[in-house]
Amino acid sequence: MTEATRKVVLIILGWAFVALGVLGVVLPVLPTTPFMLVALWCFARSSERFHDWLYHHRLFGPSLQRWDRHRVIPRGAKIFAVSAMTLSLSYITFVVESPPYLIATAALFMAYGAWFILTKPSRVPVNEDLD
Repeated sequence: MTEATRKVVLIILGWAFVALGVLGVVLPVLPTTPFMLVALWCFARSSERFHDWLYHHRLFGPSLQRWDRHRVIPRGAKIFAVSAMTLSLSYITFVVESPPYLIATAALFMAYGAWFILTKPSRVPVNEDLD
């Protein structure tokens, strides 16, 4: 694969992950920030312009910057994410007729996601700022 082809593929993937991240804003089962982080990674290797746009985006930029610099997930985001996962799991368990293996698989993925989210700091360390 040529360098130009690789960049085009990474740009397309980056925009696909941005789209998934935007969907994650309104769909609780899709996590926004991880998709934006992957998009940022794709853009960092393909387009400085798109990387800078996403990194400094009014809505998505601050979370990406906190994660990049300090691995921070804000407390409100943690509460929202774990609540959304709990509601989603409750929905597929009690409302939708889902097979047990699907419920168990979803529960495992959500449990891992909750563990990952809850083990990260909630605030930027004292005496440090986003600039």
